[in-house]
Amino acid sequence: MSKKKITSVIVGAGHRAILYSKWALSNPDMLQIIGVVEPNPTRRKEAADLFRISDNMCFETVEGLVARGKLADSAINGTMDKLHVRTSLPLLHAGYDILLEKPICTNQEDLKMLLNCTKETKRKVMICHILRYAPFYVEIKKRLLSGEIGKVLNMETAEQVSYHHMSAAFIRGKWNNKEDCGSSMLMAKCCHDFDLIIWLMHGINPVRVSSFGSLRYFNQKNAPENSGTRCLVDCPIEAECEYSAKKIYIDAPDRWGFYVWASLEANKNITLNDKIDSLKTGNPHGRCIWKCDNNVVDHQSVLIEFEDGTTVTHNMIGGTSKPGRKLHIIGSEGEIQGWMEEGKFVIRKFLRGSGCGYSEENIDVETNGDMHGGGDMHLVEDFVKFVRGDAPSISTTNIEDSITGHILGFKADEAMDYHRVITL
Repeated sequence: MSKKKITSVIVGAGHRAILYSKWALSNPDMLQIIGVVEPNPTRRKEAADLFRISDNMCFETVEGLVARGKLADSAINGTMDKLHVRTSLPLLHAGYDILLEKPICTNQEDLKMLLNCTKETKRKVMICHILRYAPFYVEIKKRLLSGEIGKVLNMETAEQVSYHHMSAAFIRGKWNNKEDCGSSMLMAKCCHDFDLIIWLMHGINPVRVSSFGSLRYFNQKNAPENSGTRCLVDCPIEAECEYSAKKIYIDAPDRWGFYVWASLEANKNITLNDKIDSLKTGNPHGRCIWKCDNNVVDHQSVLIEFEDGTTVTHNMIGGTSKPGRKLHIIGSEGEIQGWMEEGKFVIRKFLRGSGCGYSEENIDVETNGDMHGGGDMHLVEDFVKFVRGDAPSISTTNIEDSITGHILGFKADEAMDYHRVITL
């Protein structure tokens, strides 16, 4: 196994790219961050300070970086969805391998363009499908590969998006409008889930998909009587509303601060009054949850048929009390059922010789307490090994692996929009 240290450049110094890059701080013998591309001067400086990047390795644009040739082994691309391909193509031509945030892109044309460029340049692209690395899913994958529950007949997956996450990202936030961010909510939130479904099906291809969903609840017609337009300005029922900007972003722990206070990031000493003033004025997170410009769905169901006859359903539900991902796989000789965030699943099998009943085996796995089941840092480690040529892990993904899941998501949205069953 190679022991070479991999160097990398951050492209888009937002929350996700910085999170992945921090792995280098605790593993300096394996990964070193030596450059940053970021148009926002505040974020660019923060990244430079965090990773001790010299001034001559800080760039406003990808074009500025590649104009100097290949300066690192790889790039960690955490730009917004619709910028992924536009920023990745010059990196590939310059010789960089890429860790690319999901979703890969916002349409099938860009997907094909990126794939062709990857083949042409012979570079490596790994997609940030971090749930492949969550110990919960890794252990389930191993059980399926061993044939423990026989042939998969049916799979049910679900993602419950909590009311506070729904508010911060998909109603008030930057993924709330498909025209602006480029991605549907299904692709922004659930391309992980489609990747998992394809991965767990072991190379058996999907052949048909249908889907139903809508923006049913979080719209103006459901606004409570007498509600205002901004929570802290003109809303007499703010104190009663669970979607109050004050409750979610001021009173509660600052879980979504990297979204909500982005407009204040140039201020190094943000006070409580600064935050309140922001929510009262131009901050989009201060708006009434029922009166925003969101146009993505708040719930969607997808039904998939595979070439061997297996059927799979995926449900995405926004605004739930409890967040998380659930999984139930029915096989010819047993079943697996679990909830990722709880870090446990159960395997049930026929109780042999009894004529009825079943046995149960309960399995506990680590979760590391993060919303991706501990997968984030495992992904970065695998990327470093992938770039330096080590043997792939059970979870290793690349651009070719990820395409089927993305096409499935694109076609599910098409099926919903046009009320069709789509043949893949």
